Amino acid sequence: MNLPNKLTMLRILMALVIIFILLFPFDTAGIDIPKLFINETIVVNVKYLIAGVLFIIASLTDFLDGYLARKWNMVTDFGKMIDAIADKILVNSVLIILASTGFIHPIIPVIIVLRDSAVNSIKMIAGSKGKVVAAIKSGKLKTACLMVGIVLTLFYNLPFELWNLKVSDFLLIIACVLSITSGIEYYMMNKHLIFDNKDKVEKVEI
Repeated sequence: MNLPNKLTMLRILMALVIIFILLFPFDTAGIDIPKLFINETIVVNVKYLIAGVLFIIASLTDFLDGYLARKWNMVTDFGKMIDAIADKILVNSVLIILASTGFIHPIIPVIIVLRDSAVNSIKMIAGSKGKVVAAIKSGKLKTACLMVGIVLTLFYNLPFELWNLKVSDFLLIIACVLSITSGIEYYMMNKHLIFDNKDKVEKVEI
């Protein structure tokens, strides 16, 4: 368990904390969570701000663990697997929760989850045939838009909401578009592996 992998495990732990904060019924439990009134029109539940700060920190560990693993030559199969799992727990869980509470449209997590499932399937097929599917620019840009969009949503789109600029929604829509386009790119780049059934099988005559 090297340092990059420890950072990845920390991201999973932080993701679980974020999920707990967003889902726990504080009001029912008799716990009063402060609310902020901004510009007399925006009511901000502090628990979303806390979750947003934790999400930023968790997202930074996503960059840091990969950077350190490459710099110190600590890239492992376990690290690759757990890093992908950590990303999905962090991002997809928060998207589903935000959709269930009405912060974002449900189609957003549907598109993101379906795309991730398709791309992961392509990567598994490629891996089973000894090929590595590298990240592409549209996929990286999708991730950046998604991360920033989620953070702004958790922060009630502030300060842009003061000027009625729906930046958080715009970034999430762009992330969905990039999810679809990057998914198509992954498919087009690897469809020869998907439909290649020419597995080498040794036949032994008896």
